[in-house]
Amino acid sequence: MTITPTLDALKRSAFEHARAGRLADAETDLQSVLREAPRDLGALLLLGDVLHAAGKTQDASRAYGGAMQVVQMQAAPIPDVFNPGLQRAAARLGEYASQYEAFIAAELPPAARSSRFDQSVNILLGKSGISLQQPTRYYFPELPQIQFYDRTAFNWAAALEAKTPAIQEELRAVLADHAAFRPYLERNESQPHVKSHELVGNDDWGAFYLWKDGARVEENCARCPVTAAAFADLPLDYLPGQAPSVLFSLLKPGAHIPPHHGLINTRLICHLPLLVPGPAWLRVGNRTHQWKEGELVVFDDSIEHEAKNEASETRVVLLFDIWRPELTPQERIEVTKLLGAIADFSGQPVVSGN
Repeated sequence: MTITPTLDALKRSAFEHARAGRLADAETDLQSVLREAPRDLGALLLLGDVLHAAGKTQDASRAYGGAMQVVQMQAAPIPDVFNPGLQRAAARLGEYASQYEAFIAAELPPAARSSRFDQSVNILLGKSGISLQQPTRYYFPELPQIQFYDRTAFNWAAALEAKTPAIQEELRAVLADHAAFRPYLERNESQPHVKSHELVGNDDWGAFYLWKDGARVEENCARCPVTAAAFADLPLDYLPGQAPSVLFSLLKPGAHIPPHHGLINTRLICHLPLLVPGPAWLRVGNRTHQWKEGELVVFDDSIEHEAKNEASETRVVLLFDIWRPELTPQERIEVTKLLGAIADFSGQPVVSGN
C-alpha cells in the first residue's frame, strides 16, 4: 500500500532538500504541493528561491510573481513570518526586470526605436500602462487610440503656429485686464457637487473665451481680432449650443489639473502654447509632454489626462477643439444630430468644458 505524503510533509521534505542543495528534489516536492494548494504562499516563495538558486530565473520569476498575486488577493493581513521572503521576491523580480530590459535594449536600442514601437516596449516592460479612451458621456467606437497626434499631419497647423507672436500680443493686452479671466470650472449651484474639486470656482485655472458652447463671444473676439480670425478655416467641431470652445486657458503657478477623462471621443483638443515661463506639462495616458511656446499640441482628451504648471509665473495656452479627422462627413452630421437631440431631451448640453 502506497502512503501519499501530506502537504505539510512535502513542504518539510522540500525545505530539507533545499537546505542540503538537492534543488531538483525540492522543486519536485514543491510542485506537488502547489498542484493541491496553488495559493500556498510559503510554497511559492520557497519554489522561487529554489529555482533562483538553480539558475532558472524565468521559472523563478513566475513563482515569485504568483506569490505577489496571492498577497494582493488576500483580504486578511499577511503574517510577519513571510515578510523576509516577500522582500527577497520583490528584490529579485526587480533584478529580473532590469535584466530583461537590458536584453531588449541590446537587441533594439531605445535611440533607434520609432515612437509608437517605443511605447509598446514600455508597456511590455510594465513601465507604462495601456491608455484607452473612456469618455464620460458619449463613446464612438472603432476610433484609433492615439494620445498625442503628430501636429504636422494637420495642414492648417503651420499657419496657426506662425500667428503665435500676434496672438501673444493680443493675449498680453487681455492679461492686463485682471477681470477678463474667470474660473474655467464655474460653480453651478443648481447641480450637486459630487465630483467637485478645488479648481471649481477657482481662478487658478482661468478662461477667456472667444467661442463658448458653440457661440462666438463677440465682445472678446473684437478685443482679439487676429486670434478670432485664425479659426476661420479650422475644422472646429460645430455642435449648436455645445461646441466648439475657443479660449485662452490660464494656469497660475503651481496649479494642477487632476487626472480626468473628457466627455466625448469624437473631438480632439488642441493647445497653442503662448506663455510658457518655465516647466509646465501635460500628461495624456502614459505620455507626458512639456509645452513649448508656439508649438501646437493635439491630443485625445477622452484618454485620462492631467496638467500642471510648475513654473513661478502664469502659463497660458490657446485651447480649442476640432473634429477627429477619422470621422467621415456623414458621421459628423450624425454625431451633431444625436448630441443635439440628447441636449434637447435632457435640457442639458452633452458637451461643456473638457
